[in-house]
Amino acid sequence: MPEGRCNGEQKPERRPGPPPLLDVRDLSKSVPGPRRLFRHLDLTINAGELVAIVGESGVGKSTLLNILAGLDDADGGSVVIDGVELGSLDETARTRVRRERIGFVFQAFHILPYLTLRQNVALPLALVSPDAAAADRRADAMLDAVGLEGRGDGYARDLSGGELQRVAIARALVHRPALILADEPTGNLDPATAARVLALFAEAVRGNGSAGVMVTHSETSAAIADRVLTLGADGLVERRD
Repeated sequence: MPEGRCNGEQKPERRPGPPPLLDVRDLSKSVPGPRRLFRHLDLTINAGELVAIVGESGVGKSTLLNILAGLDDADGGSVVIDGVELGSLDETARTRVRRERIGFVFQAFHILPYLTLRQNVALPLALVSPDAAAADRRADAMLDAVGLEGRGDGYARDLSGGELQRVAIARALVHRPALILADEPTGNLDPATAARVLALFAEAVRGNGSAGVMVTHSETSAAIADRVLTLGADGLVERRD
């Protein structure tokens, strides 16, 4: 079974079988101060598995997601995504991995205001495929899935925070990435929309055989995950209810 390991625990032996889609080993990160966010962090996630990470504010949950996406560097350790070790890549190659293999739901949305909603959602496809018509059709289908039917020609200025979050989720899932990362994906959504988006998120992970990592403070959101891990100074501890 995939694991989260605390500092000081004996590292479990690897078991035979398909390699995990996400394999994190001995990861450590400090911030100026100096203050250590986490150390000796191990995490493996298999295809079709969704993991929720919870913990107090300031322990490094969002920083961990940024490291997994290759947007930030760890002080030590390794991150392997779908067989590719991020630490071995230059920035151009990392960017290619993000485009092709990672979907990221940012807490701050990062929706481009000068693009239509359809263009925002289709962007990950447009960066890797010349078939613009197919990308637009896929983007419209994803907008439908998150409850924004017929809104593809609109712009971000006309949307509420909850609607922007739905666009961000549609964009993260549109290219069926190997690794899906989400930072508080339902933080700006009403309960009904949150339930719909969580179901879509879980379906994308399990149906596409992706690995999913969701950082959340919401017990409702965490409940959909296959495992819930608590992040603290010494690593990840699996929560068993």
